[in-house]
Amino acid sequence: MNLLKLLQSTVLAVAIDLEFWFNAATFGSCPSHRHHAPPRHEHPLSTAAAAVLSTVALDYGTFTGQVDTTTEIVYFRGVRFADPPVGNLRFRAPVSPPTTHLGNVNASNFATTCIATTQTATTSTTSEDCLFGNIYLPITTTPTSALPVLIYFHGGGFEGGEARDYAPENLLQNSAEPLIFATFDYRLGQFGFLGGAAVHENGVLNAGLLDQKAALEWVQRYISKFGGDPRRVTIWGESAGAGSTMFQLIGDGGQNRHLFHQAMGDSPSLSFLPYYTDSYVEDLFTQFVGLAGCGTGSGATIMACLRAAPVNTLALAASQTLANRTSALYPFAPITDGTFIRERPVEAFRNGHFVRVPVLFGSNTNEGAHWSAGLPNPDANTSSPNATETTVYNFIAGQFTTFTPASFQTAVAQLYPLADYNNSFSLQGQQMYGEMRYICSAVLITGAAHNWGLPAFQYHWDNPTLSSDHGADLNAFFDGTRTFDADDQAVVDAMRGYFTSFATSGAPVATDAIVWPSAKDGTGSPRIFLHPGAVALENVTEALSARCAFWHGLAAEIST
Repeated sequence: MNLLKLLQSTVLAVAIDLEFWFNAATFGSCPSHRHHAPPRHEHPLSTAAAAVLSTVALDYGTFTGQVDTTTEIVYFRGVRFADPPVGNLRFRAPVSPPTTHLGNVNASNFATTCIATTQTATTSTTSEDCLFGNIYLPITTTPTSALPVLIYFHGGGFEGGEARDYAPENLLQNSAEPLIFATFDYRLGQFGFLGGAAVHENGVLNAGLLDQKAALEWVQRYISKFGGDPRRVTIWGESAGAGSTMFQLIGDGGQNRHLFHQAMGDSPSLSFLPYYTDSYVEDLFTQFVGLAGCGTGSGATIMACLRAAPVNTLALAASQTLANRTSALYPFAPITDGTFIRERPVEAFRNGHFVRVPVLFGSNTNEGAHWSAGLPNPDANTSSPNATETTVYNFIAGQFTTFTPASFQTAVAQLYPLADYNNSFSLQGQQMYGEMRYICSAVLITGAAHNWGLPAFQYHWDNPTLSSDHGADLNAFFDGTRTFDADDQAVVDAMRGYFTSFATSGAPVATDAIVWPSAKDGTGSPRIFLHPGAVALENVTEALSARCAFWHGLAAEIST
């Protein structure tokens, strides 16, 4: 380590240990990183001493994070952004910012995360009181840094997942320019996505999406206190998290409320979105409230019963509801509520009813692999040795219950003939599901953004060593200190460079990698092909474009 960096580290350590705060405006440069990205923007070392921004005073509490001079990151974990959604606030819109002053809060450790729908009871790390965020700053951040902000919503089918699993090191340490990374939890399953007329009349629908919106409003109000720029916020997520960014794009009729300024998504989930009074939604509600012991009386009576019920009663009831839905992957999910989700995604993007911001979305080659294998119903499990064409239909219809046999037969005959998949029903079903739910969603969003005159970037992750399955691209971002072989490392470095530079500058750029151009047509082409040893550009093929057009043409039938 050279003398300047040794001096910097010593000064920082002394400042932290003595809790001696100075008003210096800038810091010393960060040590070099392992990647080949452009050098990080440097902050000259103050001639006095540099105070690390480890304590932030908000109007409802003062939060002190953890300073790590090894990672050069300040970690603010478990920052409450809304009142606990319990008791009378259960099944209601989030109350944010918190209404109770919290005093001095040690924000070094994660808070409890939201209850997954598969849980039968709360645990030491999960609770109904789960509306917390985690904010990660470069150690050189000052209150006046005005850094761009990257917000991540986790996946998990809107029934599972937690924000604590998405660590900031690979992003912050490999970004050519400094940025702030933040993750937020949101209510899941029965707590975040219970539908039906009773909930509409005596609560709020899509509470989990409103939690995300509240988090974005919180960022607009407070991120400048953490050295962030509320005018440069990019939202991001994977799977249901990418679906979340999609729903935030079309939420409130696509009105631009300036809560974010760019959007990214890995494998955006285009799920079944029935109207809140649809029989599918009402049947799910009836089954759940019956198992919770609240199935009698008026809608108001039922909702009062649910709000009074012990949390573990509702956890058990939801897990039992899932056990009875043997052909469905994620029955508790966003629905068309007429308020926040006024128009389903296919129609909204076609009509231009979305927030007009630059976008970066993509998908993986084998998005549909392995999903049906986990279904308890053998008649919908295409991995069964006795699988037939009917099994494939049952698998798809288990997720999109209004998908008709006639439409399925058209798909098989014209677009997905079994012979194209080595006569494997499993491969045929996975290709259908992967395209209709994930791959064609990235095509839809980037194509629509282009059609409405916006910068739009699409990618295709294809990796035989790290996997091309759903979620495999997250290896590039959140896989700790894992060492990759040379070809995979090049892809990983490119991904980190592209994604962080999009967040900091609006243009995805990576050192020693090809230029990633904005889309040129309504398919989002050209898209970047992320393959070890072969990062290149490709167009969406005519065959894929035709298959996507088929699925999107069924939007009214399958409620997408």
